[in-house]
Amino acid sequence: MTAITLLWVGLPFFVGFSIYLLPQADRILAFGVSLASLAYATGIFLLSDPIELHLLDSFGVTLLVDDLSAFFILTNALVTAAVILYTWISPKSAFFCTQTIILHGSVNAALICADLISLYVALEVIGIAAFLLISYPRSDKTLWVALRYLFVSNTAMLFYLIGAILVYQATQSFAFVSLGMASVEAKALILLGLLTKGGIFISGLWLPLTHSESESPVSALLSGVVVKAGVFPLVRMALLIESIDPVIRFFGVATAVLGVVYAMVEKDTKRMLAFHTISQMGFVLAAPEVGGFYALTHGLVKSSLFLTAGNLSSRSFKVLKEQPIHRPIWIALVIASFSISGFPLLSGFGAKILTMKNLADWQVIAMNIAALGTAISFAKFIFLPQHPDPSQAAKPGFWPATILLLGGLVAANGVYYEAYTVKNVVKPLVTIFLGWLAYLFIVRRITLKLPQVAENFEHLIGVMGLTILGLLGMVLPWLDI
Repeated sequence: MTAITLLWVGLPFFVGFSIYLLPQADRILAFGVSLASLAYATGIFLLSDPIELHLLDSFGVTLLVDDLSAFFILTNALVTAAVILYTWISPKSAFFCTQTIILHGSVNAALICADLISLYVALEVIGIAAFLLISYPRSDKTLWVALRYLFVSNTAMLFYLIGAILVYQATQSFAFVSLGMASVEAKALILLGLLTKGGIFISGLWLPLTHSESESPVSALLSGVVVKAGVFPLVRMALLIESIDPVIRFFGVATAVLGVVYAMVEKDTKRMLAFHTISQMGFVLAAPEVGGFYALTHGLVKSSLFLTAGNLSSRSFKVLKEQPIHRPIWIALVIASFSISGFPLLSGFGAKILTMKNLADWQVIAMNIAALGTAISFAKFIFLPQHPDPSQAAKPGFWPATILLLGGLVAANGVYYEAYTVKNVVKPLVTIFLGWLAYLFIVRRITLKLPQVAENFEHLIGVMGLTILGLLGMVLPWLDI
């Protein structure tokens, strides 16, 4: 399996650059790579023991592949496959397919890293590939959004790299487990870099503009898999280092609540979905033991929602209330909204139940509030008017991509079939019902707009500085780290 792992890691990069030699086969080659990742993730689930590769023993450079990696790799495979299907008939060039597959390969690499320096390289390649995909339309706005993303990403990774050097200076190793023996300063710098890359809490406020202003298939990739490349190492560190676990859980709760507060009052569909990506990453971090399953569910849901949002007549909820949606598109929107709200028969139900069962006592109230806020937010989609007029059909690649993603939600529902008890079924149904009532009688009448000042480019780096001060002065000492 070691040889297969090394071949699998290198395959996307080989195929990605080969696409330039065979541009007429770009979609087929790209889709084949995503299927290879799907097969690899399935194989990992069937293994009884994890795969651990020590590349440079004296430096602690290590690759680790286990069930946690497999959930994230499966997410990457399905989302990438859906995006390729969505753009199959579009005029996208071979360059778009190349960058999609390079992004896919670099995300895969990040998902098997168990050391700080390999992860740094993978995250930097992800940043470059994402930048090229965001800027693909070459409009003034997308170029600015892409440059903004690249600058924030590189600044975050500079903090991270300094932290990694401090860890090596103290322990003579880059392994994740060495972080437990490093200084508070090193931990704070590394956590800041990963929190920013993963769109976590205030450090993730670069995310709404980036995800909402990108093309729909790129938004699906960014929200479905790219942010998880920053979240995955946080989950891994929480599982490997006992002292880091409460920090990750703390940021998980704070992120889940912050994101959902913004999402509830947001009037733009893509910005609402972007804020919910922040919130849902909080759910992944709130219970690291089961974060892989929640990440899979979120990736499938959010990718399908961004692709669906690209087929609506407007991004404004106000306009959509006056322009009914084509019924099949509305049904796809409702299924995804039901899943992320925790409705039974879809994997979002099992993921939420499993997450709630693995929360610490101090997390429970806040996470239940976040779950209620999720139901309120997605009621905005569920209660939109719809009509049967076929003249507003979806884009050609929409249905193959959506069927793959929504089918994955149904299939993944079997991962935690033990969730189906009377008590477990009743609680989310009550939460969803209360959320709908709150939306119909309270939230939809609110005209409040939360300030976006923290999202301004000139403030994003300042927010990183404040986060560092918070980590050094409050969070880490409070948790006795």
